[in-house]
Amino acid sequence: MPIPCPSQRLPLIVALVPLLLAGCISGPDYQKPEVISPPGWGWKLAEPHDQVIKDDWWQLFNDPLLNKLETQATAASPLLQTAVARVDQARAQAGIASSHFFPQLAFDPSVSRFHTQKNHVPSNLTATATTLPLDLSYEVDLWGKIRRSLEAAHAQAESNVASYYQVLLTLHGDVASNYFLLRQLDTQITLLERTQDLRQKGTLIVEERFHAGMAPELDLDRALTEFAQTKTLVIETQRQRAHLQDAIALLCGQPAPSFHIAPGALPETLPKIPSGLPSQLLERRPDVAEAERKMAAANAQIGVAKAAFFPALSLTGNAGYSSFHTSSLLDWQSQLFQLGPSVALPILNGGRIKAGVQEARAAYQAACGNYQQQVLTAFKDVSDALVDLDSYHQQGATEGEALTSAQRAAGSSRERYGQGLVNYLDVLDAERTQLQTELQTTQILASRLIATIHLVKALGGGFDQRSWKKQG
Repeated sequence: MPIPCPSQRLPLIVALVPLLLAGCISGPDYQKPEVISPPGWGWKLAEPHDQVIKDDWWQLFNDPLLNKLETQATAASPLLQTAVARVDQARAQAGIASSHFFPQLAFDPSVSRFHTQKNHVPSNLTATATTLPLDLSYEVDLWGKIRRSLEAAHAQAESNVASYYQVLLTLHGDVASNYFLLRQLDTQITLLERTQDLRQKGTLIVEERFHAGMAPELDLDRALTEFAQTKTLVIETQRQRAHLQDAIALLCGQPAPSFHIAPGALPETLPKIPSGLPSQLLERRPDVAEAERKMAAANAQIGVAKAAFFPALSLTGNAGYSSFHTSSLLDWQSQLFQLGPSVALPILNGGRIKAGVQEARAAYQAACGNYQQQVLTAFKDVSDALVDLDSYHQQGATEGEALTSAQRAAGSSRERYGQGLVNYLDVLDAERTQLQTELQTTQILASRLIATIHLVKALGGGFDQRSWKKQG
């Protein structure tokens, strides 16, 4: 291949200069952060997997009504609709940023009536100017300002998508948690109503013994007091249930007055978390992915701010027709054409550009700190949920033993009272202990269910259901 002479080389160099400059991108390239993780957790470079489709994890509880409520929440929750709108908004902003890569062409017709005085050239002229121009503008991305802006816009859009999944995960978790709290109250109402029936029957027995002279009036007063207090507890628990039902209606996007959930019991079996959960599950947390994408967007904004130090090259032009007479507006002699480059170079700005770069760097450091905090929060959430599950499992075992003893003691005291061997205060104490133990057992079971939900949320939601087993 022959080597071109200097006179031939010059046009080639001139043609290559914009291409060479176009390869210059201001600002640092984004580097995925590393995070110090606990031993054995195996956290690696930030690679969010929140885009992985989560399965319907709540189906692990095998509750058709819960499945229905989750579907309603997904379809009608105003919170979710707001998050979807924000995703659409961010994607539209990314589209706006990408439009700067292309020339901007506008049709800008105008009609103006004017008059010049004697001291103007031409003088004493009254005319109407009509213009039909096409205006062209195009900014050459010499320093990567537009590319960095687009990079930031895409990262922000991805951050909004992650925010949507975080809202979705929180919504599903709140529906499930409130649902099981509702079932806890249903179970407690059943226990209290049963206790209320027992107290009523006990009051009748004490009343018969009192009239027969076999029991003091104090026993009757105690029996009536316990009966009334039990009815009060039933009413209060029903009030709490109504509020929880209204909260679920709000989450599902339904009007509370017409929303109803039939009473039911807590499930007898719980999903069991498999041992050795892979650390990659943490990468599916939407809040971690959101923080990482915000960090990438902030990094790109540094390049946008630094590009302001350099000259901006724009190509501008217009073409069309202009005339003082409408009849000759479209004649060849009325054509106009203009095309040329313009350069804007900042000289004095009072330190505005430098301050802008410092602001962008500070925003990036803040985003980095927020990401690190979010990852540490993820580790904490998983650790807390695992501790809660283990603790409630142990409490359930010990409380089961206590319930067996309390039921045996209550039955024995009622039998001994019928034989006249103990006073009625001993019966009331034994029955109170039995009721409190039963209520506590129900609360622990509900706490185990909610702790399971917290662990699912802490891990980003969704598991391979084949890895789940049932435990009694």
